[in-house]
Amino acid sequence: MKTVNLPNLNDTVLKALNFFIKHKTPRFNQKMLRLPIVVGSGNAYHTGQIIFSGRPVIMANESNFKKISASYKNLIKNKTIDGAVIISASGEKDSVWETKLSKKLGLATILLTCSPDSTAAQFADQTIIYPKLPEPYTYNVSTYLGMILSATGENPNTIKKILQQIRLPKNFSQYQAYSFILPDDAGLVAPMLEIKKHELFGPHVSVRAFSDGEARHAKFVNKWDKELVISFGKNKYFGDAKHRWEINLPKKYSTGLIMALSYYIIGLIQKNKPAYYKKNIADFCQTGPLAYGEEKPFPIIVPGQ
Repeated sequence: MKTVNLPNLNDTVLKALNFFIKHKTPRFNQKMLRLPIVVGSGNAYHTGQIIFSGRPVIMANESNFKKISASYKNLIKNKTIDGAVIISASGEKDSVWETKLSKKLGLATILLTCSPDSTAAQFADQTIIYPKLPEPYTYNVSTYLGMILSATGENPNTIKKILQQIRLPKNFSQYQAYSFILPDDAGLVAPMLEIKKHELFGPHVSVRAFSDGEARHAKFVNKWDKELVISFGKNKYFGDAKHRWEINLPKKYSTGLIMALSYYIIGLIQKNKPAYYKKNIADFCQTGPLAYGEEKPFPIIVPGQ
């Protein structure tokens, strides 16, 4: 298989932060809806959890949205559930039928996307457009980071400076496994890191991620000197004591920093390992499964705006 010349994830994170230093992201007024169903696939789902954390919502994905909407049909009918927020960077694939179904159910339908001319945008009651950059397929850094920064109000320049201060521990590239311990208040980022593991490394490199609270539930019964445990803050318990990397956080931080910093480190892992993703992504885009209802293969580089 031919290796494609693509940037690593860490370079893409820095490029996205530079982009958001210059380009403002729109603010979504969550008060428009009292109790929405929030729908997304993969990291769009987890982005929805982050954006709407701290308020009542009903989360759904492409696998269970039909079942959930049927289960809550009485609450939809009496307007207790008064809207649907569809989150999709592309505004294509599953978001199209999800938007149509939301409209059919009589829900006020808002699409959060980076693609103003997308199919889903043609059906939504309102579309909020977030800026994005061209990026390798599956990376989705600028797309969802922009949405998260919009919700948290964090300064991308401050985040960039923190990333540029990172210094890798000795023998970083020699580890075969990497685990992230995230602060509990940013634990929603953990499944996003698991997805990056599947996309970039598959079965070749172990990348795990837990909130501090999750990590306490026997995730580190088995310690290994070939696993680097990366914590944002002090780590007294998890992993081999000689193979821990503690990263200090500023007193004030939010989820955007944790996402960007975690992605940046995963990119450094990618940089120091064989080019698994770059050797296989072209073949996957050409011969892998298509999006539901689509006949064209995925592009290796997803266009920006």
